[in-house]
Amino acid sequence: MPTYDYTCLDCRKRFDVFLSYKDYGVVPVACSHCNSANVRRRTPRVRVLKSDEQRLSAFADPSALGALDQNDPVALGRMMRQMGSEMGEDLPQEFGEVVDRLEAGQRPEEIEGALPDLGLGDPSGGLSDE
Repeated sequence: MPTYDYTCLDCRKRFDVFLSYKDYGVVPVACSHCNSANVRRRTPRVRVLKSDEQRLSAFADPSALGALDQNDPVALGRMMRQMGSEMGEDLPQEFGEVVDRLEAGQRPEEIEGALPDLGLGDPSGGLSDE
């Protein structure tokens, strides 16, 4: 049986209704929270499947990066969190810590000083030839 999403226009709460195709539009729908008949069907979101390459290439778009203010650590943190989620891989715990600090407003230079083991200032990325 299909699920239909509704919003109550009186109490503003969302709810689902299970109706058969035959009953849809025939059976009256009432809010499951306040029992009001003043409801509206919600349009469900549509998801578009993209390849990894398509998702990551969206970040390489200069127009997407143009709005990023280098002096705004919160915006940088949001962008890094989105990039991390788009990658679909398990990222190291340090990545999450850096993003959390950026979103809290801490500047990259401060994070580098507080977490020297990350190798942010090291051109080799913290890796040695040993």
